[in-house]
Amino acid sequence: MSPTGLGDAAALADGVRSGGVSAAEVLEGYLDRIDAREGEIHAFNLVTAEEARQAARAVDARVAAGEDPGPLAGVPVALKDNLCTRGVATTCSSRILEGWQPPYDATVVTRLAAAGAVAIGKTNMDEFAMGSSTETSATGPTRNPHDTSRVPGGSSGGSAAAVAAGFAPLALGSDTGGSIRQPAALCGVVGLKPTYGTVSRYGLIAFASSLDQIGPFARTVADAALLFDVIGGHDPADSTSLERPAPAITSVLDRGVEGLRVGILSEHLDGAAADVVARTRMAADVLAGSGATVEEVSVPEVKLGLSAYYLIAPGEASSNLARYDGVRYGRRVAAEDTVTMMTQTRSQGFGAEVKRRIMLGTYVLSAGYMDAYYNQALRVRSMIIEGFARAYGTFDVLLGPTAPTTAFALGAKTEDPLAMYLSDVCTIPTNLAGHPAVSVPFGVGDDGLPIGIQILGPALSEGTIMQVATVLEANGGVS
Repeated sequence: MSPTGLGDAAALADGVRSGGVSAAEVLEGYLDRIDAREGEIHAFNLVTAEEARQAARAVDARVAAGEDPGPLAGVPVALKDNLCTRGVATTCSSRILEGWQPPYDATVVTRLAAAGAVAIGKTNMDEFAMGSSTETSATGPTRNPHDTSRVPGGSSGGSAAAVAAGFAPLALGSDTGGSIRQPAALCGVVGLKPTYGTVSRYGLIAFASSLDQIGPFARTVADAALLFDVIGGHDPADSTSLERPAPAITSVLDRGVEGLRVGILSEHLDGAAADVVARTRMAADVLAGSGATVEEVSVPEVKLGLSAYYLIAPGEASSNLARYDGVRYGRRVAAEDTVTMMTQTRSQGFGAEVKRRIMLGTYVLSAGYMDAYYNQALRVRSMIIEGFARAYGTFDVLLGPTAPTTAFALGAKTEDPLAMYLSDVCTIPTNLAGHPAVSVPFGVGDDGLPIGIQILGPALSEGTIMQVATVLEANGGVS
């Protein structure tokens, strides 16, 4: 840990608990970094400096009193701006929620505070998590800290960029179709999408309720595991929460991959850039050299993932976003009657990508089309789950690239939605199946930008996929 208090999360927490460094000193080190580069990166919609200072002082007071503040004592954490924070603006990077302050905290926010963490701000994102580049945000795009002419990925691009830029050692994002893993890959950090139901969604502003899952960003696999252990576990406030005890995967990270069966997912190599494919095969060689059995495997159903996702997710979004009507909360445009008020509120409040998905979702749910489109997509989703089940009958984990390319230029895909959607072709199938997956940095591409390798596993295999990630991290280098 450096004299400024900057370091990995576990070391910071140990230093604060032992009295070697104060939470206030740690926080100021990160705030200094934010002051230095936030203007060029735009990772945050809001930096909650004064609230964070109060929280850091409270942690230091507990240490002084001989108490243990928790496993994340004094560690700053950045929060994606779709996680409700009591009394702090939570906007989903949308004009329609501009200035809205929730009256309650998301469960993950409560658990972070209980673990001694210090919330440092709300990060920028694609509006309502709909995007793959953080360019649909009403507050403007976030830039990749490795090259500010490139995107950080999305929709959790602000959280990924905050960790990559050293603005916070940890961050939370949400992953509906790859929105944690894809930006983690493009920014060169670790991003974990947990099994659906292992982390409470209470207080997460919904995009697609059967797909959304909260998960961690970190600079190391161990820190991502630590954060997952803190936020995971059953929550009676979330009806989709699994009735299981809190996870404890930090204790299994050093078990290695000896004897594990690893399948290289051939469909995810198709269409990927040559440098990405090369790094994926290097990762496979590392695992084979570390004792795993590695073979190529085909799961042809995953090729249907993109088509199914862009029927299911917009359908759920159309339903979830119907609540933003100018009546109950958020933006309201004055008009002569209620219908005009609602129409103008939604027209002015939502951006182009959100409108596109609402209209698509409304169409596929409409009478006469629901069975042909939405219900057919649900059948395809079942096929994808069955395809993965067959693969996991032979293999413990699957391996492939997280994204088909390194970070692309800002503006390169904003006028071509289909090209943008293809950015998530490797990540979407996991969301449809509800399984966990992690992206771990594994070197750089021909352009010198980070490449992420994705490790996929069956439901509740977070410990196993993070063991594999630990081996790749040790042998591929964290960017």
